Amino acid sequence: MPVASGDARSLRQARMLAAALGPAAARPAVVLDVGCGDGTAAATAAPLLVGHRVIGVDWSQDALRRARTRLTDVVRGELTAGRLPFRSGVADAVLFSEVIEHLVDPDSALDELRRVLRPGGHLMLSTPNLAAWYNRALLLAGVQPVFSEVSLRAVHGRPGSEVVGHLRLYTARALREFVTASGFEVVRVQGAPFHGVPRPLRPLDRLACAAPSLSSILLLHARRT
Repeated sequence: MPVASGDARSLRQARMLAAALGPAAARPAVVLDVGCGDGTAAATAAPLLVGHRVIGVDWSQDALRRARTRLTDVVRGELTAGRLPFRSGVADAVLFSEVIEHLVDPDSALDELRRVLRPGGHLMLSTPNLAAWYNRALLLAGVQPVFSEVSLRAVHGRPGSEVVGHLRLYTARALREFVTASGFEVVRVQGAPFHGVPRPLRPLDRLACAAPSLSSILLLHARRT
């Protein structure tokens, strides 16, 4: 999907990853950006990951063609069609940015990400928050929450006009429990803002990031057990 939650999310996630990996001089890491799209998130992270190897992975040839303008290494791979084209335990970290909400079978996807990660490897996952501060107010008013969709043809009953194909939505608590049940140890959950919030409300959206359960976007750091 070409649509993402914005550079603020990418930068916050990159900082989390850089802190987890440490300097490349100690030991260069292999980072897989699974669902890299056009490579924007990985390119945003690149200045913070100097010396580490970042490989973009996507099923879309069109996305990979655009990603090649930003990334040195790109590989075609698909989570829903068997294994990714990597041996088990090859990756030190996986970036999984706003992909899980589009998947029919997120359980199998996390199984595959766990397979390609070495023991103790890092999973950096981001996804929209079903319980974002404004969604709580919208539900009380009887309005469909932002990020949720009832049709693949048009938006109905919620703010916004763009269909982005979200099939799964998570609260912070549900995401923690799901990732833990998939064989990971959750290290930290942070919040990030969403560029689609109306401009007058953006200061409030940034403020909500201090409480991840209320934030627009959930950033989760977990380690493979």
